[in-house]
Amino acid sequence: MENIDIKKKAKKRINIMKGHLGALAKMIQRDRPCKDLLDQSLAIQSSLKSLDTLIIERHLKIHVLDQFKDKDKAIIELLEVFKREKKND
Repeated sequence: MENIDIKKKAKKRINIMKGHLGALAKMIQRDRPCKDLLDQSLAIQSSLKSLDTLIIERHLKIHVLDQFKDKDKAIIELLEVFKREKKND
């Protein structure tokens, strides 16, 4: 059930991002002020980070629990995920 909830949340987040992207495209076309464009862009980035969190949550719940049978493998994988996240900050 939790996996279904995460998928629903992810789909909702993606739809929000699509709306923000569409709005940003229209704003650019209409020569809106840079501050407004930046606000819209930041909203998209925030939505994307929220989606990343959902994906990580899903990964932890579905895959990582099984991997803890091999603790070293699980730790290496988690560290790789966090390193990628840190690189994108």
